[in-house]
Amino acid sequence: MLFQSFSPNKVECGCDEAGRGCLAGPVYAAAVILPRNYVNETLNDSKQLSPQQRQHLRLQIEQDSLAWAVSSVSAAEIDRMNILKASFHAMNLAIAQLHIQPELLLIDGNRFYNETELPYECIVKGDAKYMSIAAASVLAKTYRDDYMAQLHHEFPMYGWNSNKGYPTKAHYEAIRQYGVSPWHRMSYKLYKD
Repeated sequence: MLFQSFSPNKVECGCDEAGRGCLAGPVYAAAVILPRNYVNETLNDSKQLSPQQRQHLRLQIEQDSLAWAVSSVSAAEIDRMNILKASFHAMNLAIAQLHIQPELLLIDGNRFYNETELPYECIVKGDAKYMSIAAASVLAKTYRDDYMAQLHHEFPMYGWNSNKGYPTKAHYEAIRQYGVSPWHRMSYKLYKD
């Protein structure tokens, strides 16, 4: 069971990212403000859910949230600034798009580079502890997966419709056979020894 809030008297915004460990594609992040005392029995860390559950929850989250936003940072920007800074930047971009001003940011992870003036709390494994972070993890993951499925039509040889850009054996083999695409992160180790 996930906690509803960290600080019940504040307007909280959960933040999470998806795609940090991928060899290709952008990193996505989402920011979600849920209603106070929000309950959803299915909501969990996106990694614990099936693709069908995530898609169903995405619609519910978008409908039920007081505010939500999704943002991304490209592979080229990841190469320029590094993945950690890029994932924090994507979170900040999502936060900036919210039409409601949060009073507290709940960040999944152990650190954050804050580009806002807002107070924040870093929570390790926060997507398995707090509803708003879990909701953000679902949005970030589903939007990124959809984007990688679109890119798959342009570059079907990499299998992004199934591996979503993550480092699978088949993905490494495709890079070895076909070389890299414009969507690959050149700062990553793209070839296995």
